[in-house]
Amino acid sequence: MNKTIIKATQLKKTYTLTKTNKIQALRGLDIEVKEGDFTAIVGPSGCGKSTLLHMLGLLDTPDEGTLVIDGIDTSKMKEYEAHRIRANKIGFVFQGFNLIPALTALENVMLAGKYGGMKITERKKRALELLGSMGLSDRVNHRPNELSGGQQQRVALARALMNNPSIILADEPTGELDSATSLEIINTLKKLNQEHNQTFVIVTHNDEVAKACKAILHVRDGRNA
Repeated sequence: MNKTIIKATQLKKTYTLTKTNKIQALRGLDIEVKEGDFTAIVGPSGCGKSTLLHMLGLLDTPDEGTLVIDGIDTSKMKEYEAHRIRANKIGFVFQGFNLIPALTALENVMLAGKYGGMKITERKKRALELLGSMGLSDRVNHRPNELSGGQQQRVALARALMNNPSIILADEPTGELDSATSLEIINTLKKLNQEHNQTFVIVTHNDEVAKACKAILHVRDGRNA
């Protein structure tokens, strides 16, 4: 039986906008993900899906609750420790690609390797291999505005894979793509999951994406639905 790689218990998060305006993004949410799972997080807009994903990626911290990543309790973790886990264990595919406009596809992917501590020759070799595996060998020197939406998403995915993370978190990875390109991206993710046993947690509004996943977590009003 596969081990539990992500376990979150009773996560709570409130954002204070003004003294009188607070948003309860998470209200005691639980999630357990096994190694090698391909899990979708679904629910209506504003229900806390993206907040949860940011918690799982250690990009934000809960006000209450516990989060264990690959056996490590993150609740009392220092920022440098969180950075090390983010760099080496977690790959994040952001909504809207989030590529750096001034950098080429190759440079965008190599940047993740820099944060992961790779030497420059190793970074370049790894980035070229990943972009090649995504069918982008002829686009490595193109900047984001010279790439289609599908190509940008594949660059973003290559960047997420740069440090060979055990966990890939994807926030609406097909949200800005047409249906045919969305299918290509999801098939790529499923292939990585099957061939490398990498764990995927995907926030999505797309029913077809959710159906492609092995497990679905339903969220509503910051809680398990």
